Amino acid sequence: MVSRRNSSELDGSPARPWHLGAATGLGPMPGTDPAETARIVAGEMPELPFLAELPGRGVGADQVGRTAGLLVDIYAEVVPSGWRISRRPTREGRRAKDFLSWDLDAMEQTYAGAEYVKIQICGPWTLAAMMEVPSGHRALVDYGAVDDVAASLAQGLSSHVADIERRLPGTRVVVQIDEPALPQVLAGTLPTASGFGTVRAVAHHRAGEILTGLRDAAGERSVVHCCDSAAPLRLLAEAGFAALATDFTLIGSQTTTLDALGELMESGIVFLAGTIPSTRPAGLQGADAKDSDPRMGRRDTATTALAEWAKPITEPTGKLGFSALTVAQQVVPTPTCGLANASADWSTRALTLSRDVARLLGDALN
Repeated sequence: MVSRRNSSELDGSPARPWHLGAATGLGPMPGTDPAETARIVAGEMPELPFLAELPGRGVGADQVGRTAGLLVDIYAEVVPSGWRISRRPTREGRRAKDFLSWDLDAMEQTYAGAEYVKIQICGPWTLAAMMEVPSGHRALVDYGAVDDVAASLAQGLSSHVADIERRLPGTRVVVQIDEPALPQVLAGTLPTASGFGTVRAVAHHRAGEILTGLRDAAGERSVVHCCDSAAPLRLLAEAGFAALATDFTLIGSQTTTLDALGELMESGIVFLAGTIPSTRPAGLQGADAKDSDPRMGRRDTATTALAEWAKPITEPTGKLGFSALTVAQQVVPTPTCGLANASADWSTRALTLSRDVARLLGDALN
């Protein structure tokens, strides 16, 4: 059974905003039925269920549109090139709010009594990179627009969290900020509206200031997620988030990333570690998908198979010299990315495997 203790109860362990032995998902799921998806998530992720995102429903259920619907006094519409800031409320904005409302209804009915629940929003830099101002340029090119979007998002997030706390009395809300475009924002590699140039790189200190402001709105149970191989882990940690979410399968033997991982774990940062593929691995089909070792290509014991799935976590942390106890205290297994493009059966299986890897890591606590 998964431990119900918080790691702060263990002498010398880092503060952690949820239970030891937890696993979770990153948000996106396949399908269009919020009630059914909530039941799956609650069954597979009892320690840290998450408010699922179902982008398969179309405009307004996508990452950018969903978060744009939270903005206060800033509206958004869909144009051929994507989402654009509008001067008045739009049909697409109402659609995004409706989708979120239905998802929250499903969450309220299914997660009642949960001690923790995790929600996800698109971060300010990715939102500014993916939304246009009325002139057609990325909001990212206008520092004033970035400030306005960030302030509006912080206000909308506070209201969103308050709504969930009202719906689920006693449940503590974990906020995940998704920043998939942040590496491109920092590197200056995003194309301009014309496609003939790139948007000027944003300075690290400027990026950190905006992220810190949203972190303050997110509260102490905050996570920032970037699954790019160039995820700026140190910058994200300096912004003060309680945990970082990244794809551990991309770490490998990259010295720079390993050094950052070691430094941050040593400082007590908790990691949501992507370890289970977000789509079914080639060659892993049918009934064998449940019990086979994907690397050895044969049926094996459950423990051996789980140890293989856990290697993206155990190998780099082992190279860095961290004990199994430290890993159990500071690492939360997840799929490598969102599961929106997975088949229905693999999305459930990926959550199950994440949970089982968490339990395997948690054996170090017994």
